[in-house]
Amino acid sequence: MSGLEKKFATKSKIVNYIINRESTSKVEISKELNLSMPTVLSNVKDLLEKGIIIETGEYESTGGRKAKSIGINPSYRYAMGIVITANHLGMVLVNLKYEIVKSERVRLKFVPDMSYCSQVADFAAEFLDNMNDAEQKEKLLGVGISIPGIINQEQKLVIKSHALKLENYSLSFLEQAFSVPVYFSNDANAAMMAEDMNTYQNAIYLSLNQTLGGAFCIGGKLFSGENQKAGEFGHMILVPQGRKCYCGKSGCADAYCAAGALVGESKDSVEQFMQLLKSNDEKAEKKWEEYLDYLAILISNLRMAYDMDIILGGEMGGYLSDYMIPLGEKVMKYNGFDHDLRYLKNCSYKKEASAVGAAKHFLQDFIGKI
Repeated sequence: MSGLEKKFATKSKIVNYIINRESTSKVEISKELNLSMPTVLSNVKDLLEKGIIIETGEYESTGGRKAKSIGINPSYRYAMGIVITANHLGMVLVNLKYEIVKSERVRLKFVPDMSYCSQVADFAAEFLDNMNDAEQKEKLLGVGISIPGIINQEQKLVIKSHALKLENYSLSFLEQAFSVPVYFSNDANAAMMAEDMNTYQNAIYLSLNQTLGGAFCIGGKLFSGENQKAGEFGHMILVPQGRKCYCGKSGCADAYCAAGALVGESKDSVEQFMQLLKSNDEKAEKKWEEYLDYLAILISNLRMAYDMDIILGGEMGGYLSDYMIPLGEKVMKYNGFDHDLRYLKNCSYKKEASAVGAAKHFLQDFIGKI
């Protein structure tokens, strides 16, 4: 590593440490990151001058001058995240502290033509209406777009997407519809990236949306597999000769554990279903018990195969945080090797996690080059 690369790495390390705390001090940074005080002082001085970090207050004095507390300046840079589904467009604006500043979801049916690309760009422009002046535009690093399918990053290609009924679909028109850099990601991989990769060095992310996706994080990095197909848990056979899956097979986990399994062919949303469940609707309760049972089998199988943390995410991940005890009881029934469920985690972002993760690509890239 060259001297310049080492300098960038040290500065990025300090910024990443500060981002994950409400406030900190130079002494704490030096101690926790094992950096010399002169190194911390020079880097913090530079970051303060650039406005990337700000002084947030003072610590109680134990004698002598009061130490200044410092924190990240969240409004220094932003990135937009978009999640594309078959019938909707989800949009988020994320600041440098990885907080969602603004969020919106609109109904937009996916069609593989240029008019759709123009509509997405128009919705994004309207969403960013408060960032239209020159100063604010400069703060927008790029737009990360999450798509349910296998993505070839280099060729900007959707190799295959059952959910959108696509094969070898070029994303170049969608990229050209924006005037800022664009990054494309598989939806489950993006949702995994929304989590704190320092917390989850090795983990599985279960993306329980209308369709079921998944992602691996190994050694703090996404693992995509040889053909970019790692984590396709939704198409593991859970019930041989079972329910028909949208992929054409029968008995896939998607048909039993995706959010869509709770509403079936009805026009109801998952939110409406959960409201019925809370009102003690008998049919909803029966369906929910069945859903948790199949999900417990899937979780147990994944735990036995990979022996790592499992994060429950996607639309259902947000609701499951209130039902971890009954789900846990069912998981323990199928898994006799684990004596507790500390490996089972709830996702950090209850809504639009894929959009947040896609946006974080630009924020993390920016931090890496500070």
